[in-house]
Amino acid sequence: MTGRDPVGSSVLRRTLLPALPASRVAALRAIVAVFVLVDIVVIDGDVPGHAANAEYFRPMLLARLLHLPPVTEAGAHVLQTVIVLGCVLGLLGWRPRLTGAVVGVAFGVWMLYSNSYGYIAHDHLALMVAVWVLPTVPAASWRDDTPSEAAGWALRCIQLAVVATYFLSVLAKFLASGSVAAWADSAILAWAIIRRGTPWAAWLLHVPWVFVPAQWAAVAMELSSPLALFLRGRALYVLIAVFLGFHLSTFLLLGIHFLPTAVCWAAFVPVERLRDTRAGRRLARLTAPVRPRAVSRAV
Repeated sequence: MTGRDPVGSSVLRRTLLPALPASRVAALRAIVAVFVLVDIVVIDGDVPGHAANAEYFRPMLLARLLHLPPVTEAGAHVLQTVIVLGCVLGLLGWRPRLTGAVVGVAFGVWMLYSNSYGYIAHDHLALMVAVWVLPTVPAASWRDDTPSEAAGWALRCIQLAVVATYFLSVLAKFLASGSVAAWADSAILAWAIIRRGTPWAAWLLHVPWVFVPAQWAAVAMELSSPLALFLRGRALYVLIAVFLGFHLSTFLLLGIHFLPTAVCWAAFVPVERLRDTRAGRRLARLTAPVRPRAVSRAV
C-alpha cells in the first residue's frame, strides 16, 4: 500500500477545482463591478462621513494588523475614486485582472473602514471574497466557454462564502442565545418588527403565533445552505429562489436587504447565458478584454 488515494484525490479536485466555463467568470466580473459601484455610493457610502468621528474608530482585527489610522475625508474620496476608476476600466475590458486586483485592495480597505465604526455588515462576506478571487482568473470574453479550473476555483470560493454567510449565522445565534432552540423560541422577530418594521409588517403583530414557526423555518433554511454546493438543475434553482425569497421578505418587512449576498448567488448559475439577451450582447461587447494591437514591421 502506498497510502495514495487517486480516486479520493480526483473527487476532491473536481469538488474544489471544477472545470467551469471561463465566460461565467467574465459575466460575474461585470456583475460584481457594477454592484461594487452601487455599494460604495448607496449601501456603504458612509465611509467619508466617518472622517468626523475619529473618536469612534474601533478597528477590526485586520485593520489593526494593517495599522490603519482613522479614515480622513481626503483618504475616503481617494479610495472611492480608485474603486470607481478600477470598476469602470474593468467593465471596459482594460486589463481586468489588474483593475480587479486594484479594486479588491481598495474595496477591502473601504469595507474595513465601513465596519470599524460600530457596525459590522456580515452580508458582505461573499462579495469581499468575490472581489479578491475573480482577478486570479485569466481574462476571457463572455463567448469563451473553454472549461477552466481557475474559473471553477474562483466560483467555488464565492459559493463557499455564500454558504458560510448563512451556515455561520446559526453559530452566531447559538453564541448569542446559548442554544439555537432558545433563539428560535424567542421573541426576536416580534422585537425586530416593533423596532424597525415597515408598514407591511405591522399586521403581523396581531398574529404573533407566526413568529416562532417563522424563526424555526429561518434556522432550517440556514442549515440547508450547504445543499447549494451539491444540487444541480431545477433543485438548485428552487433552493436559490427560497433564499432570495427570504431576503425579499426581510426587505419588505424589516428593510433588511442583504443585496451583497443575494448578488453573489449568481456564482451558482450559468450567468454567461445573459449574453444571449439584447442587454447581454451589448455588455459582452463592452467588457470584451482589450487586446494589444499587433505592430507590423517592414521586412
